[in-house]
Amino acid sequence: MLPRFVIVPAVPISKDSFLPVSRVYTSLLSDGYDIYDNLAKLRLKPSYQCKGAADIECAKMNIGSIHPQKPDPLLGSDL
Repeated sequence: MLPRFVIVPAVPISKDSFLPVSRVYTSLLSDGYDIYDNLAKLRLKPSYQCKGAADIECAKMNIGSIHPQKPDPLLGSDL
């Protein structure tokens, strides 16, 4: 079973270094790391610059989804 929240690389941002001859971007920059919600199927904001900070926040969110303190609006109240 997949955890609800996982870390994914942020969507790359392309530089203005497009080569029209080869039609290839010469470099793509990652803007850090995002947390992806497998249940809602979306990337959560904010993005994290270092993977360590994203790991800590992701672990907190996964623990919170296993042992919720309040009802999760995505899961509903019938749990």
